[in-house]
Amino acid sequence: MKTTASPVRHARMPLRGAWVRIVRLVAIVAAVALVSVGGITAVSAWTFTSKLEANSVEIHPEETAEQAPPAIGALEGGFNVLVVAADNDASQSQDLYGERDGATLNDVNMLLHVSQDHKTAVAVSFPRDLVIAHPECEKGDAMRAAPINEAWGRGGLACVVATVTNLTGLDIRYAVSMTFDAVIALTDAIGGVPICLTGRVTDDQVVYPDGNGELQHLDLPAGITEVQGGLAAGFLRSRHGVGDGGDLSRISSQQQYLSSLVRKLKSNDTLGDFGKLYSLANVVAEPKYFTLSSSLTKVDTMISMAQALRTIDLNNITFVQYPGTTNDPDFPGKVVPTQDAADSLFALIKADQPFTLGADSQPIGSTIEPTAPADPAAPADPAAPAAPADPATPDAAAPPVLDGVTGSTAQQETCAVPFED
Repeated sequence: MKTTASPVRHARMPLRGAWVRIVRLVAIVAAVALVSVGGITAVSAWTFTSKLEANSVEIHPEETAEQAPPAIGALEGGFNVLVVAADNDASQSQDLYGERDGATLNDVNMLLHVSQDHKTAVAVSFPRDLVIAHPECEKGDAMRAAPINEAWGRGGLACVVATVTNLTGLDIRYAVSMTFDAVIALTDAIGGVPICLTGRVTDDQVVYPDGNGELQHLDLPAGITEVQGGLAAGFLRSRHGVGDGGDLSRISSQQQYLSSLVRKLKSNDTLGDFGKLYSLANVVAEPKYFTLSSSLTKVDTMISMAQALRTIDLNNITFVQYPGTTNDPDFPGKVVPTQDAADSLFALIKADQPFTLGADSQPIGSTIEPTAPADPAAPADPAAPAAPADPATPDAAAPPVLDGVTGSTAQQETCAVPFED
């Protein structure tokens, strides 16, 4: 079943708290989309680069030295890309997405880390209400404790980069800011994304216009549906239709969507389709959708990233949420870091140490797809004797298990669980 619809608008909620809860898009998706221009460089590389440079921002203004771009080929070493979406973008339709009011907040923040050997990638989503320390920025002094989504108002994309760097200790050389419409455009450019539901999902607070211009409430059937455009955004925005009706359930839906999107982006259906690659490249180059850091505007940099990303196995691409709790009495209604789990997560990321998630890692409102194999590897021959363990290195190949962190790999096929009163 393939369903296409126009952009959605929220039935009751204003802009803040509405579209910003769509996908924590995709550091990995943005990166793969960005590097897709490798397939069109022979056609319009100069035009594409000029368009990107005209709409870029400097995230490290203190560094004025010109850096030589990498040669064509895999980018050497590891790298980090921060993807940000702000809730108050002037280029977006107030009629569709709500009236713009108040300060701009960076409510979507996702950091992609690719390891030095280009064998693993981790995408970390930061809850918008995560209370953390903020460094001094162009428009604000340092703060000991404030939600992460206040960073944009204190200095734009560069301040968000500085804030996430301060929190994680990772050196972030590349960054992207995107609009709500970018999600719709990316989904349409690749011809839709399949999602799985264990039951019918309805949400009276999410509506979208049908082909006749009439507003319809979100209503998706059980099973697998390939969604596009506004309907895809509607699913990602739905809070009351999945899990326990809260934000954590919505994050699990977003992770399912991102994993499915990455699988499709990395498939031959996309990477081998010139038309889709060209469409993706044009979406990335469109100012109303994306603004890139100046470090990301060179086509050869993007191609080099592509070479590094495209060979990473789906089992080694992991989506996680920054560990936090909503039970701190000093910050009611906010998320406070679960420090031990966060420290363990970023120690592994900084060391480029592969890891697996614990048994309790499946997010609220999500379940492993019933039809998906528990282990993607081929089953062992029952008649063949088991290979003896090497006593010298019994656990050398086993990655550590990370407890207290929710998420999934891009290989795992999951389904959203409908909300029940």
